[in-house]
Amino acid sequence: MSSFADTTPFQSNPIETKTQLAESFGPHTSPGGSRIHLGFTGTHYDETAAQLEGFSRPIWGLASLLAGGTPYAGVERWVRGFASGTNPDHEEFWGPMRNKDQRMVECSAIGFSLAVAREHIWDPLPDEGKRHLEEWLGGMNDKEMPNTNWLWFRVFSNLGLSKVGSPRYDASRLKADIDHLDTFYIGEGWSRDGPEGVVQLDYYSSSFAIQFAQLVYSKLAQKEDPVRCEEFRNRARKFALDFVRYFDDEGRAVPFGRSLTYRAAMSSFWGALAFADVEPPAPLTWGVIKGLQLRNLRFWARQPGAYYSDGTFTIGYCYPNLNMTENYNSPGSPYWFCKAFVTLSLPESHPFWASAEEPYPDSLKNSVASLYKPLHIATNLGGHTYILSSGQQCSYPVKQSAAKYGKFAYSAAFGYSVPVGSLTLEEYGADNTLALSDDAAEGWKVRRATEDARFESSADGSTTWLRSNWRPWPDVVVETFLVPPTPAAPLWHLRVHRVRTARALLSAEGGWQVHGQARDGRALEPAAGEAFGTHEGGGEARAASAAGVVGVAELRPRARPSRVGRAMRTDANTNLMVPRAVMPTLMDSHEAGGGDTWLVTGVFGLPSKAGAEGAAPGWEAEWEKRPAIPREIAALME
Repeated sequence: MSSFADTTPFQSNPIETKTQLAESFGPHTSPGGSRIHLGFTGTHYDETAAQLEGFSRPIWGLASLLAGGTPYAGVERWVRGFASGTNPDHEEFWGPMRNKDQRMVECSAIGFSLAVAREHIWDPLPDEGKRHLEEWLGGMNDKEMPNTNWLWFRVFSNLGLSKVGSPRYDASRLKADIDHLDTFYIGEGWSRDGPEGVVQLDYYSSSFAIQFAQLVYSKLAQKEDPVRCEEFRNRARKFALDFVRYFDDEGRAVPFGRSLTYRAAMSSFWGALAFADVEPPAPLTWGVIKGLQLRNLRFWARQPGAYYSDGTFTIGYCYPNLNMTENYNSPGSPYWFCKAFVTLSLPESHPFWASAEEPYPDSLKNSVASLYKPLHIATNLGGHTYILSSGQQCSYPVKQSAAKYGKFAYSAAFGYSVPVGSLTLEEYGADNTLALSDDAAEGWKVRRATEDARFESSADGSTTWLRSNWRPWPDVVVETFLVPPTPAAPLWHLRVHRVRTARALLSAEGGWQVHGQARDGRALEPAAGEAFGTHEGGGEARAASAAGVVGVAELRPRARPSRVGRAMRTDANTNLMVPRAVMPTLMDSHEAGGGDTWLVTGVFGLPSKAGAEGAAPGWEAEWEKRPAIPREIAALME
């Protein structure tokens, strides 16, 4: 009976070939064409800028479609919108550019469209419309911008102006911006999202902004700036070998960091690699690149909660969820998604389209890799793709930043959770954290700012882990070791914490969250011996449902009783992937003083395969295995 709600407007599209981009904006477009209004939620910027966002972001897909030679009659609405939106005397004028203006962000897609689809977007404009557009777009050249990836938006504005021969093109401004952006580069293909001291390397460092922009620039400016363009291409080759590890073989990317309502923009790097004609580095091939991109698009085409009934996007991730959004997410924001359509600009003869789609490379499966620049350890051992994380944090206030950057682990299959409140643990959605309370569970603190994050390895080089400190209060310090899975226990990773506290504390350590419904659609109930259900016993807890099996287990024998395991039903709408979830958790209490307290936690996770109802048979045997504590960490515990 629920199947009628489990479909999307795009589910029937196999997404295998280059096809026309469908859009549903007509009924939401203003008479002058310059604004698209998709909803009533607010942002920190004004409503005109929000409706400009709805207008501009689909242009990433529209311009690519037109550049690839596919005609589209609806382009007339956008041409009309450029004329009215940039005309100071028109009632739909977007308004002049100010310092650090949201309008600057939307200039990126507009500049791109002028560069790749001039004859469809610029040429049809009347002379007055062209003059207004170039004046408005060039109006950002003397304005202050944030010292972040935003500078790329001005680069693209000037790039677009240069391609249409506008006198408002500022070559010196473009060069100064791109020279400064190059100072963000830290090696091995990675750039941070800001100057030295910023430790933020999320999807903005790749598909949302920096890597994507570098690749598109390398295609569009290769005649004018050949040395830099080749450097950008070399960076992309290096980066690709790290970035592929954030995707699983079903097309899902690991949710991490902010702006995840952009959804398939997470995979747009692969399309940009093709756009820039960068030959993929082995073991990647054009068929593999095509598969990574198209499987991710298919995943999003199958998510009913990502769309309203008219085909427009909801704000959220796999379902509408304002708790996980940022202060800058308007109803039009999700259309950054359209960066994923950059390959529509390529001819059918391009190897991206001409190659047969290939699966995720076998040589990269069942592996663990240390990604030194983003301070991540990536693994897909046992069929579960996730990262262990220590050291990243947002350099400025962002809603729910502790959840987006501070958790110990992030999974492509199970996602992560954000708080819906600040009182109970159930509200906090504290998956993959060690939550601490000093007021009898009135409030909880988790890791946000991390100190001294670093990689360490065993003496024989067989295992590498992440080690860091964090301080929830000035008189409490927690040292955390994150140890990836091993072939001996492939579905487990290990967390070891040394807690030193001058105040009495309660602790709760969460594992992965899993879909919390049984086959009958009701909440999971205790059922230790069943394929679906929860289990609590001593120092362990577990939950199994259609999405897979997750669990936690205390692995440190102590004189006093072990931590208490709970299969906690978290509050609705905390998890990004599913609105109703269960989280296995270990509970404990800690006295003030008394030296070091060591917590050793095994975290288990096995997602179900696409189309399967529950984890693969045999998971019970894997549950009985336990990860070993590396000798070097065990010696510290002694």
